[in-house]
Amino acid sequence: MTIEQFIAQSEGKWRSMRSTHSLAFQQFEDIVSYINIRILDLSEPEIQQYLTPGTNVINPFRIEWEGEPEEDKDPNDLKGYCILIPIPETEASGKIIRSKGYTEKIRATSSYQFLSDGTFTLETKYEQSIVQERIWFLSENVRCRSSVIRTSKGSGIIQTSFTSEIKLGGNQ
Repeated sequence: MTIEQFIAQSEGKWRSMRSTHSLAFQQFEDIVSYINIRILDLSEPEIQQYLTPGTNVINPFRIEWEGEPEEDKDPNDLKGYCILIPIPETEASGKIIRSKGYTEKIRATSSYQFLSDGTFTLETKYEQSIVQERIWFLSENVRCRSSVIRTSKGSGIIQTSFTSEIKLGGNQ
């Protein structure tokens, strides 16, 4: 699989069910949310701020999410978005600039790679943590994600999660 194929297959609206196990706090949480993935044009202003001349950028995309309301949660904590800008280095690997990180809400650069079975792997090193993510398709309309958050030195596991997602349709 290439990054172009992966993004094209990911584009659209998804219903997501994530189970998270926080080892550090010994907590378990289930979250249902909706995710919308939309390919952006390189000329859009929100993309231009991340580009430097001569960078081989392809198919930048925006991920928006909104969790189903829960009684004890602030609805604003359950929604957000991130701009991702892939910069391929080979057909199966490269970098992704993220407008906002997964665990630390700062701009970050991730390394990605495709495994021989088509699984997309992503690693992001932050100041306080390292996040390793895997995304794979079970079919055209079903995909899974797993993540492991480690301490910044990689010696301890802070949190793990597993997500299954069902595609609801095309661009929403």
